[in-house]
Amino acid sequence: MPQCEEPVLSLARGLRQHGPLLLAGVAEPHDELMSLVWGPRFDRAHAMGLVARQPQAAATVLPALLDAADQFDQLQVAAQTRLRRMILRHRALACGAGG
Repeated sequence: MPQCEEPVLSLARGLRQHGPLLLAGVAEPHDELMSLVWGPRFDRAHAMGLVARQPQAAATVLPALLDAADQFDQLQVAAQTRLRRMILRHRALACGAGG
């Protein structure tokens, strides 16, 4: 695997681990994810709103979320775009699987 892909894959692994807690109960989890990474910088204010909805998970999710925000902000534009495409592809696969 090219070294330039590792940061994106690291973010994806963290999302698989902490995403279910962070996004529990939201109607459109992929849309929430895209809201976090849509711009050139991670939307920390929106992320804090998601954490506030799940206070019982905050201690587990918040450190990982802040780390992910810092990682995202350090990505090159092409890597940020790759991450967004991964989210969109996952949404398409999830919708194709009946949900």
